[in-house]
Amino acid sequence: MTVTGWAQFLALIALLGLTAPVLGRYIAAVYGYADGDKAPGDRLFLPAERLVYRLCRVDPEREQHWTRYAFSLLAFSLMSFLFLYALLRAQGVLPLNPDGLPGLDPHVAFNAAVSFMTNTNWQAYAGETTMSHLSQMSGLTVQNFVSASAGMAVMAAFIRGIARRGATTLGNFWVDLTRGVVRVLLPLSFLVALVLVTQGVVQNLNGQTVVTTVEGTAQAVPGGPAASQVAIKQLGTNGGGFFDTNSAHPFENPTALSNLVQTWAILIIPFSMAFAFGHLCGDRRQGRAVFGTMFAVWAFMSVAVMLLEGAGNPLLGGMGVDQSAGYLEGKETRFGAAASGLWAAATTGTSNGSVNAMHDSFTPLGGGLSMLHMMFGELNPGGAGVGLNGLLVMVILTVFIAGLMIGRTPEYLGKKVTAPEIKLVMLYLLAMPVVLLGFAAASAVNDAALASLNNTGPHGLSEILYGYASTANNNGSAFAGLNAATWWYTTTMGVAMLVGRFLLILPVLAIAGSLARKRPVPATVSTLPTHTPMFGGLVVAVVVIVAGLTFLPALTLGPVAEYFSL
Repeated sequence: MTVTGWAQFLALIALLGLTAPVLGRYIAAVYGYADGDKAPGDRLFLPAERLVYRLCRVDPEREQHWTRYAFSLLAFSLMSFLFLYALLRAQGVLPLNPDGLPGLDPHVAFNAAVSFMTNTNWQAYAGETTMSHLSQMSGLTVQNFVSASAGMAVMAAFIRGIARRGATTLGNFWVDLTRGVVRVLLPLSFLVALVLVTQGVVQNLNGQTVVTTVEGTAQAVPGGPAASQVAIKQLGTNGGGFFDTNSAHPFENPTALSNLVQTWAILIIPFSMAFAFGHLCGDRRQGRAVFGTMFAVWAFMSVAVMLLEGAGNPLLGGMGVDQSAGYLEGKETRFGAAASGLWAAATTGTSNGSVNAMHDSFTPLGGGLSMLHMMFGELNPGGAGVGLNGLLVMVILTVFIAGLMIGRTPEYLGKKVTAPEIKLVMLYLLAMPVVLLGFAAASAVNDAALASLNNTGPHGLSEILYGYASTANNNGSAFAGLNAATWWYTTTMGVAMLVGRFLLILPVLAIAGSLARKRPVPATVSTLPTHTPMFGGLVVAVVVIVAGLTFLPALTLGPVAEYFSL
C-alpha cells in the first residue's frame, strides 16, 4: 500500500479521535436529560420540538413501557412505508419531476419503500433515471433522517434499560425520534452538506442538461439536490445514492477531500454512540471499552482490505504487469485502491451501504472480507444506534458465556443476566442468518434467480451471498454484479430487510424492558470486570466465533473458492 493510502487512514483516525468523544458527550446530553434539566441547544431546538409535539399530540413527559415503545416504532414505520410507497407509485403525476419520470413498478416501489424505511437503502434501480426530485427530497431524504433517528431512539431506550433500577418504562419513542432528528442529524447534515457543496457536489433543482462534449456528441448531464441527500445518507448510515453509481459518481463525490469527509461522516455517529453509552450508563470506562472493541475490529478490517486491494491481482503480477497503484478495476482513479478499500471497510462495518468503488470488482479476499464484515452483524461500529445495540447484545452473550466458564451467575453493570434475556439474545442472533442463508440457498437453485447473475461459479455465489448479507443486515451496498430488479429479488430481499430490522429491534427492546425492572446487585471479588481490554478481546472472540460457525461454509464456497481458483 502506498504512503498516500496510509496517510488517508491515519488522517481519518485522527478526525474520529478528535470528534467522536465530543459528539458522544453531546448525544448523551440529548437523550439523557429529564425532569426539566437543561440540554444543549434548548434555546434553538426546544421551540421546534414543542411544535412537533403539539401537532402530533405527544405528551413529552409521559414515558412508555417497552411494549408501547415498540408499538410506536412499528406504527411509525408502517406509516412511513405506506407514504413512501404511495409517493413512488404516483411520482409520474406529481410536481418537481423535470425529467417526466413515470411512477415505479409495484415490486420495485415495494422494495424501495421497505429499503428506506428500514434504513437499508438497497437500490434495485438507477437513481437519476428513476426517481423524481420530489421522490428524492420528500421521500428518500426524509426517510434517511427518520429511519436513522428511529435506530438511535432504540439505542437510547436500550441504554436506559441497562442503567435504570426497578423501572417499568424506557422513555418516549416520539420524543427520542424528534430529538434525534432535530438536535443531532439536521445540524450535522447542514454542516456536511455545506462542505460537500464547496467541493463541487451538485445541489440544484435542475433536470438533465444536454451538453456537447469535446468529441462533438450530445450528452445528458443530470442535476438535482444531491449534496443535501449525500450528507444525511452518510451521517445516518443510510447509503442510498442520488446517482446510480453512488459515491463513485463525480457529482456525489468529486474530490479526495469530499471522499475523506464522507468516510468520516459514515463512521462518526456510530463511534460516538460508544462514548454516549459511557456517559448515559454512568461509567465512562464502559464507553471506552465498547469504543475500543468496535475500533479494533474496524481497524483490522480496514487495513486488511486496503492491503488486499493495494497488492493487486496475483494473475497480473505473475505476468509482470506493474501494479504499484494497486488493483484498479472497478475503482475511481481519483481515489485509488487504498481509499476504496478503506471506504469498503467503513460502509460494510456500518449499515451504510454507499460505495465509492464496485465491490464486484474487488479481489476475492477483499470482497470476501467486506462480506464477512457485514456478517458480523454490522456492530463494528455498526449503524446509527443499532450498531451499539448489536454490540451490547454480544456483550451480554459474552458475559453469559464467561459466567458459565467460572461457575457464576453472569452480571452486566450490576444486573444479573438470566434465561429470559439469553432467549431474546438467541432470537436476535438467529434472525439474520436464517433469512440470509435461507434465501441465498433458495436463489442458488432457482433458475429465475440464477438468470440475474453476471457470473457463474464461486463469484456468482458471492454475488448472491453479498446481496442477502447486505439486505438482511440493513446495509444496502451491492456487489453490482446482480440484477436485483426482478420480482424474486425485490420480494425476498424486501422480506430480508424487514426481518433484519424488526426481528432485531424488538428483542433489543424486550431485553431493555427486562433489565430495567431489575435492581443491581453489589459487585464482589468474583464479578467479571467488563471495562478491561481482556473482556474486549473476549467479546471480539465471541463475535468472530459466532459469525465463523454460521457463515464459514458459505464463504468457503464463494470468495475463498474463487481465491484458490486464481
